[in-house]
Formats: sequence, structure tokens, C-alpha cells
Amino acid sequence: MTQDMADSTNSPANPPTDPRGGLFKAVKLTGRTLAALRPEQYDTVTPCPDYSVRDMANHVVSVLRRVAVMGAGGSFMSVPHFAQDVPDGDWAKAWAEATKEFDAVWSDPAVLGRQIGLPWGPVPGVVASVIYTNEFVLHAWDLAKATGQSPEWDPEMLAAPLANMHRAVPAEPRGGQVPFGPVVEVHEDAPDIDKLVGWYGRRP
Repeated sequence: MTQDMADSTNSPANPPTDPRGGLFKAVKLTGRTLAALRPEQYDTVTPCPDYSVRDMANHVVSVLRRVAVMGAGGSFMSVPHFAQDVPDGDWAKAWAEATKEFDAVWSDPAVLGRQIGLPWGPVPGVVASVIYTNEFVLHAWDLAKATGQSPEWDPEMLAAPLANMHRAVPAEPRGGQVPFGPVVEVHEDAPDIDKLVGWYGRRP
């Protein structure tokens, strides 16, 4: 993966009236996952092969900062792809700081109707909420998988991403401007998190 997942994700169809519950849970889960990282794991390659644990940790902190800025009406491009100002091991601290701004912006119901400027154009906040819930869930899974963590995947957190994954990123094409590998088939009785990550080219 060479760019934000959101760069190549279409708007969800018929998002829930207020999907922020899943978004807030995904943010909390990602924070817990960052807090559990150990120094000997920082160079481990994640299921996104271009990203080490260090790279992914820096990226998700940047994404959270970016979501807060965009929710307040700021520019997607005003926040860099990686939070290079965060020293190794300080990701959970940086996450906690970024969460304060995120909470202040996204706790306001008015954000749901606000136009959020994504790379391909503006979408309502209700749509952006689903897109970034998906991104945080997938990247938390990447970090957890790479470091042997086993988080609990709250159904509310997975509901909207699961409902929209086929439309958001079709099975074909993959690669190039669509930064995901081929769909990994999972059993119909597999856990929901396995269905989600498999659709995005990860092997559960």
C-alpha cells in the first residue's frame, strides 16, 4: 500500500444515519494496539508489505490527525502521510493527544452533514466516518497481526465497513491505483474481521 486507503475507496452506499459509534470504537482499539507495541517489533513487516510496524504506527497517528483536521474543515493535504515527528515508542502518547482534537471535532453531530474534502472530492461527514472506521480497523488489524495481538473486534465497529466493502473496493481491479492485493477467500462462517481483512487482500 502506497497511499491512504481512503484515496481509493468509493463513498459507502446508504451509510447509517450516525455511524460515529463504530468510528470512536475503532479509534480506541487502534490506540490500545499502539500502546502494546514493543521495541523489538518495530522493524517487523506488517501485512501491508511496504510498511513495518514503525511505519504503520507513524501512519495511523497521521491519519487520526488528518481526520480531525478534515472534520474541522481543513485540507487533507495539510497533514503528512507519516507522523515523522513522533519518536519510536511514543505513538500511544501521540495518539492520546490527537484523540483530544479528534473527539472535539467528531463528537459534534454537525460533522455528519459537513463536507469532508477527500482526495477525489468532498463527501458528507457521515460517509467519511465509515471510510475512516474501515481504515482504522484494517490498520489496527495490520499492527495486531504483525505483533501477535488478539484484540476484540466489536460488532458495531465492523458493521458499516462490512456492509460497504464490496462497493467501496470491488474485487477487480486490484493493484496500481487500488492499493490492495487480490481478495483472500474465507469460509462463510469465518469471523467478521476475517471477512473484512480478506476482502482487502489480507490473509487472516
